Amino acid sequence: MTDVLQILHLIGLGLVLLLPLTNPLTSVALFLSLSGDMSREERHHQAMMASFYVFLILVISFFCGELVMRLFGISIPGLRIAGGLIVAYIGFRMLFPPAHQPTPEKIEGEEAKVLKPTAQSIAFVPIAMPSTAGPGTIAMIISAASTWHQAGNYSAWVVYITVVLTAVILSLVLWGCLRSSDLIMKVVGKSGIEAISRVMGFLLVCMGIQFMINGVFELIKTYPGT
Repeated sequence: MTDVLQILHLIGLGLVLLLPLTNPLTSVALFLSLSGDMSREERHHQAMMASFYVFLILVISFFCGELVMRLFGISIPGLRIAGGLIVAYIGFRMLFPPAHQPTPEKIEGEEAKVLKPTAQSIAFVPIAMPSTAGPGTIAMIISAASTWHQAGNYSAWVVYITVVLTAVILSLVLWGCLRSSDLIMKVVGKSGIEAISRVMGFLLVCMGIQFMINGVFELIKTYPGT
């Protein structure tokens, strides 16, 4: 019974720490702005895949994040700066979207062959990463993993079960929020989606620059004598 209480305590602590960082509502707004031209089935598929990717990112970050970063020589400031660049790039693309190409006219006597263009996948980038599981979330998970290894207050199987269950809960929360985008799209309409896209683009640019600023400050602090 004590182990069960420890698991529930750690799950609650993990949700309190990670929910503000993942911020599923922000991912919903970004999902709406990027999936305006998708069909209902495509949006549902993207929502499911994004939730699955978030689960993988959270679990892999805890068990392998520190090892991977040491293996490739990646620091937390470098992770923040790289994530900031990605977020800012996506924001600029949303602020200044490329012009739509005109639809070619049909030629008389020619068989109508309508090929639907394949929708670009947005599940992994930017919905799962860096919007939901961004540099801050990954850095927090890696820090928590190293702290647990040093402290050793909980048994290994309790921590492993807690990590998996917390990742499952966060993924289900994101999936439920993204699935509700159909109702939001009906209420807001296409013009509203375009307005949300511009606003989210500006906010993403600001967030990306702030990520880079935080990474630069952390990088400066790592130098001796600063």
